Amino acid sequence: MSLPGSRILPTPSPAPAHMVDALRAVVTAHISDNLGRHVGARGLIRYNRSGKLVGTALTVKSRPGDNLYIYKALTMLQPGHVLVVDAQGDTSNAAIGELIKLYALQRGCVGFVIDGAIRDVAAFVDTPCYARGVVHRGPYKTGPGEINVPVSIGGMIVNPGDLLVGDEDGVVAFAQADAEAVMAAAARHADFEAAVMAEIATGNPRQSWIEAPLKKFGLLEDAL
Repeated sequence: MSLPGSRILPTPSPAPAHMVDALRAVVTAHISDNLGRHVGARGLIRYNRSGKLVGTALTVKSRPGDNLYIYKALTMLQPGHVLVVDAQGDTSNAAIGELIKLYALQRGCVGFVIDGAIRDVAAFVDTPCYARGVVHRGPYKTGPGEINVPVSIGGMIVNPGDLLVGDEDGVVAFAQADAEAVMAAAARHADFEAAVMAEIATGNPRQSWIEAPLKKFGLLEDAL
């Protein structure tokens, strides 16, 4: 058995199609609001100009500036996987570029979440891709690394097999076992916000959604 730091573990099964399809209608803000408001990647930039990321994490932990184990992970991709790379936040060398993107898409990869740098940035405008930065310098290929282990992506722990949802606001991940509960909570949140929008549309300067937290903390007397 390999020790931590140089492990290749079994590939997680992609989430069922019905679960992925249902999550396409859910925004990341509604998900993270129901995950304590502190779950989600921070500091990553969305490089695709359209489209939504929904898929299952295949994780890689790479040495900064190196993508040997990303190469190995490419051979393990299944349709519906998201290539999630913990490059330890390093932006000195690109972890992936256009060639990796093209091959990964052929394997059925649905997007990329890289806590590190990418290059060939123009190639990602039509493919879901989140990364910490862009640099023209390519990676080394000497290892070590790990595949399908828990990784840290912008302060968010992603386990192999987790579901990832990404949109204009960012990326959030959670376990497949929690998906139904997450979607139900997000739906309730969407209904609440729709009710708030309807109240705002009345034009009444007194709004219950504003007054409720003010009243809770004894500030309502200063409100409108």
